[in-house]
Amino acid sequence: MRRSLCLLAPALALAACSLPPLRGRAEIGKDRYAVFAADVPGGTDLFAVLPTGGAPIPLTFSPVEESDPALSPDGATVLFLRHERRGADDRRTVWLLNLLSGTERELVLPASWKAAPDGAAWSRDGRGVYVRTIGGTTRGTARFALPPASSQPVLIPAAEQPRADSSFLVLLGSPAFAAVSECGDGLCTIGADGASTPLVSPAREPARWGADSVGYFTGDRFAIRPLGPGRARSLEWSPAPANPRHLTFFPGRPSS
Repeated sequence: MRRSLCLLAPALALAACSLPPLRGRAEIGKDRYAVFAADVPGGTDLFAVLPTGGAPIPLTFSPVEESDPALSPDGATVLFLRHERRGADDRRTVWLLNLLSGTERELVLPASWKAAPDGAAWSRDGRGVYVRTIGGTTRGTARFALPPASSQPVLIPAAEQPRADSSFLVLLGSPAFAAVSECGDGLCTIGADGASTPLVSPAREPARWGADSVGYFTGDRFAIRPLGPGRARSLEWSPAPANPRHLTFFPGRPSS
């Protein structure tokens, strides 16, 4: 069974878990890169890949299932879920992975809520995280403010729910003019009026690919399609990851 490097001796764990995972591969917060989940022996890990393709770069090394990564607006942090199954114990948790330092931090829901996370997304300004909860006595959407603000979660009021819901959408364009979601065996665009228009089929798991393109999976292939004229292209990764999914993309920032 694969073991997390962070479960080794403390001295080794400190060194192993504090190394920037993309060191020498990409300049964090400036270059373009994507993060996705893929199967490995004994679990599911997170990987990064450059938009030019090539070999996927491991970001996590744990014996549990890691899924639903989401890159922060500044590209420096990956938000993701961990799912650990031990017999009858089925535990889901929310984590942040700092790509600048390699350190991880858990976002903990209060035990009194008796709830589990069912999804997580960044606020549009990158200053907080929304966590959808299920089960227990507290169900709804919690908001975590990130340091230096208090990290204690609060259930959001009804007036904030539309803003939170929009954080989970895959928006197209800048400024956004539509959202894209799964419909049947393909993808559809959803306009401001709520009208649905078929986009591509077969396809699954849409992902925003900058302001001018949308990405999606067809089988184990990830395609990138421009919103305007042009042809779709494939993200060429080698070796091919096992069952890749849940891709999130940071479009990079121009040099100052």
